Amino acid sequence: MHNTDPAMPILAISGSSGFVGNALCCELLVRGYAVRRIVRRVKESPRSSPLTKVEGEVKGEGVPVGDIGSDTNWSNVLEKVDCVVHLAARVHVLKDTARDPLNEFRRTNTAATEHLARCAAQAGVRRLVFMSTINVSGTKTTGAPFTESDPAHPGNSYGISKWEAEKALAHVANETGLETVILRSPLIYGPDAKGKFPMLIKAIVHHTPLPLASINNRRSLLYLGNAVDALVLAATHPIAAGKTFFLSDGQDVSTPELIRQLAAEMGVPARLLHCPPFLLRTMGRLLGKADSVSGLIDSLQIDSSAIRRELGWAPPYSLEQGLRATAQWYRNQR
Repeated sequence: MHNTDPAMPILAISGSSGFVGNALCCELLVRGYAVRRIVRRVKESPRSSPLTKVEGEVKGEGVPVGDIGSDTNWSNVLEKVDCVVHLAARVHVLKDTARDPLNEFRRTNTAATEHLARCAAQAGVRRLVFMSTINVSGTKTTGAPFTESDPAHPGNSYGISKWEAEKALAHVANETGLETVILRSPLIYGPDAKGKFPMLIKAIVHHTPLPLASINNRRSLLYLGNAVDALVLAATHPIAAGKTFFLSDGQDVSTPELIRQLAAEMGVPARLLHCPPFLLRTMGRLLGKADSVSGLIDSLQIDSSAIRRELGWAPPYSLEQGLRATAQWYRNQR
């Protein structure tokens, strides 16, 4: 049974039809929370989550607000809302065709976030949880993992726009008293994922030779189920107010190790070839894929001990469980 008490605080989720947002909405419903799904258009229908099966409650339409920007009308969304979880964003894309990518990132990720926060404060919303990115800290680590005490050093337009959004939220919080919680995450993987992760699985399944056997890096990842669990905690834990927390599965892995584990879960051999990293970087620059190559061969480690220590968070899924669930989902799509 789900709590349908009309007096119960409502959690509004932007980006509710997306990879993380849909899973979060379903998990919140299972836990008995009242959920208001924010969508851009009515046609964005809810669906069940591969993590959590919800019957009935995912049916129906969310509240449409149109395109997310500095003039979005949030009036129909924020009434009686206790907390907004802001997931809607313009994400880093492999082939960005925008004439001015940074301006587009700022329009959606920075200006829209600040506008939402001010509207939320005016509407009496108590808290806003903002899903940021570890790219605010940087795109790679060369020694110790990133921690919350490290200075921001965004390495791309996406990271810059998210960092500027974080600073804007701090201003709004100081001016209005709105509680803000910021979560910085690495690559989130899991069932229904889009982008680089399923592309990697596809390459493995098709026995594509991958010249990554010589890579000796460490990467932090975040499984979808762990991301959702941390978001629920950030939205509800009283101590989280005003804090920034870094998230990860807590089990860093090298790129070759990741490929071997995914190949084992898919029941195929890992076709890893040796190639000097400097040659891979050179080829990446020549082919215009320097960022993609860096994401495969550089280290990017995150220390997520603060949220574990301060909020008592423990990721409910291990890296192995996350990879197994992702591989099972991929097999089911074929």
